[in-house]
Amino acid sequence: MKTNSLIAWIRAGLLALAALVVSAAPAWADKYASIVIDMDTGQVLHDRSADEPRHPASLTKVMTLYLVFEAMDQGKLKLSDRMTVSKAASQAQPSKLGLKPGTTIKVEDAIRALVTKSANDVAIVIAEKIGGTQAKFVARMNAKAKELGMLNTTFRNPSGLPDRLQITTARDMARLGEAVFMDHKDRYNYFSLTSFTWNNRKHLNHNELLKSVEGVDGIKTGFTNASGYNLMASASRDGHRVMAVMMGGSTGKSRDRHVADLIEAAFLEVTGVPATDDDLRVRIAFGPRGNVSADDLALAQLRKLQDPDAALVSARDRDLIAGFEDETGSFGAFSSTEEDEQNFDGVSQGDSEAGADAAFADPIGDLIGATPGALEPIPAALAPALPESAGILVTSEVPAGMLPSATALDQLALPVIQP
Repeated sequence: MKTNSLIAWIRAGLLALAALVVSAAPAWADKYASIVIDMDTGQVLHDRSADEPRHPASLTKVMTLYLVFEAMDQGKLKLSDRMTVSKAASQAQPSKLGLKPGTTIKVEDAIRALVTKSANDVAIVIAEKIGGTQAKFVARMNAKAKELGMLNTTFRNPSGLPDRLQITTARDMARLGEAVFMDHKDRYNYFSLTSFTWNNRKHLNHNELLKSVEGVDGIKTGFTNASGYNLMASASRDGHRVMAVMMGGSTGKSRDRHVADLIEAAFLEVTGVPATDDDLRVRIAFGPRGNVSADDLALAQLRKLQDPDAALVSARDRDLIAGFEDETGSFGAFSSTEEDEQNFDGVSQGDSEAGADAAFADPIGDLIGATPGALEPIPAALAPALPESAGILVTSEVPAGMLPSATALDQLALPVIQP
């Protein structure tokens, strides 16, 4: 009877929580995908939804640069060559340099602009120079993708600007990252640039890991509303190199934290450091300790929380819930950032992350980046009156527009009895 009573309390508490947050279930939760590869052996150290279709955003420009480097190897292009800006290029959506029709830009400056500023106008200039037209260049991009084994990738433009049919996978992006490193090592150092100056204006590289994570020397960030925050990063330490790709982050900061953790875990793995109970690899479901989904990733994080005073630990605390609400008390302000039929083609390829980060709560990002004790319990007003010995672990995903069934609750939450 005592056990049944506890389960009843658990279910009652979860239903109360679900009623508060169900309509705010994040639509970006299904955008998450990641993979980490040991580039010395080709071994996949970690993958989550790595073969599921995702929008590449500005990771597309890695392929554009691959074809630039290939044209240089073939003697068809030189760093000093000047490329003419067309009207179409000048009209590209931001992020861009603001090139004027009829002006020119050197190939080397174009490379630097793609790596740092992620300039969409420059991507079009390059495409028209190498391919003659954007369409012909895109055909080359797709041919090269198939040649490199990127069998689940379709490019529709050279920049990554929104297009429903421009899709890829985390695994394919990792293949591209490996290929550009292996095939163009002599030019890979461009991806390490921290800034680029154009017309007396300094543009910083959006890849913050270049400055904050040991050994990171490339390669590219990306963002559209449809894709979420993407990052492909490579790092080298003590003769070992790893490649990490994450797609679908909800903020640039949480994405950076997570990829930094993936890289740290990768080097623990490749150097053979024995795992412990609180090992980073265990905490993010890494390597042979891995689970099968992003939901398991969040649950693995929550299981490491050891706050003895917490009656209920959840993906959403008071501040996170408040972050979803707009002035009317609905959740329209958050959902307006998501892909839909009306606004998809109008969403710009920002890659300008500072302003966007502040606008959205980030429950799954906080889970991914959490350390023991980092999350606060649900406020007392929202938490059920459970026995002090009981704690509930709640995953971060509840289908939008519906309350979980009793069976779903059993799957979504596990009671943990503390001694």
